[in-house]
Amino acid sequence: MDLLSTLVDKGLRREAPTRDEALAVLRVADEDVLDVVAAAGKVRRAFFGRRVKLNYLVNLKSGLCPEDCSYCSQRLGSEAGILKYTWLKADQAADAAAAGVAGGAKRVCLVASGRGPTDRDVDRVSETIAAIKERHGEVEVCACLGLLSDGQAERLKSAGADAYNHNLNTSEATYADICTTHGYEDRVQTVQQAQAAGMSACSGLIAGMGESDGDLVDVVFALRALDPDSVPVNFLIPFEGTPLGGEWDLTPQRCLKILAMVRFVCPDVEVRLAGGREIHLRTLQPLALHLANSVFLGDYLTSEGQAGKADLEMIADAGFEVEEAGTTTLPPHRAGGPAADDALPDGSPAGEPAQAARTDLVAVRRRGAGTELPPNA
Repeated sequence: MDLLSTLVDKGLRREAPTRDEALAVLRVADEDVLDVVAAAGKVRRAFFGRRVKLNYLVNLKSGLCPEDCSYCSQRLGSEAGILKYTWLKADQAADAAAAGVAGGAKRVCLVASGRGPTDRDVDRVSETIAAIKERHGEVEVCACLGLLSDGQAERLKSAGADAYNHNLNTSEATYADICTTHGYEDRVQTVQQAQAAGMSACSGLIAGMGESDGDLVDVVFALRALDPDSVPVNFLIPFEGTPLGGEWDLTPQRCLKILAMVRFVCPDVEVRLAGGREIHLRTLQPLALHLANSVFLGDYLTSEGQAGKADLEMIADAGFEVEEAGTTTLPPHRAGGPAADDALPDGSPAGEPAQAARTDLVAVRRRGAGTELPPNA
């Protein structure tokens, strides 16, 4: 396809596709999806080789959030039967993180439900970061605590946080459709605060919330403009008891096209295969490794993921390798290395039919942080 050749050439030059080209990726016929994967895979390999970075989530505080984000099982009014608990102590969180590190994770993501942290919450997280870094000096720590107030990003950076995550989730035009208790611009501002404080910014999206192709393209172009170092791509986990519990309109092919579009628009960033991959990609998960260079290991915040051992086997079977501690994930021009900014790297109609609800695939997390049972890693 001329389209794919053009997109590969632009990607290798770190040049953005046009909006129409990005839309066209999402509209490729399902029978041609392997061509799309192969093309985007060339861009992924040029910047990241065959390395896969592993990340591990620790849910520091689960449930009872006052925000009304319609996709979230922890939202105000959620009837999902998830685990609910208040802040883990620093040693409990460090124990949970240790399981992920033992499984090969290079980054530990510390997440807490809520609109944003109080200053006391920042103290708690700072103590947790110290506890984790004391045990695992090389591990990256990313905080995800919601909207930040003035000075909090700087405090987290001083405490040892390497990165901060706050997703844009969907396009600015439709953000009010999924949340009314805060706005899109609040999220943009928090990412910018993290960047200004010297932390690596992590910001991504959620697909499968009923958005249009245009919404997906718009949020990914907004992310490119915001320039985070990592872009997690989540696929909606449709928990019963949430407003979006009936949204089951993703197919494995659709997910692959979304990931490919993200790679073409953001060719040299860490694209992370995140929540919902097991539910929606299913047996096509290995193909997603040709597009994303980073995955979450084990369980998510409130749902169970694929067994950590199965993740490692999938990575090896697909011909990829786990990125080792001490390896720099980002290409030199993004990681502050010696490469010049202009250096080149080596070398169907929209709307697939809805699938029947598979509620048996959504398992509430009952193990790991906040429980007496061992974590999945």
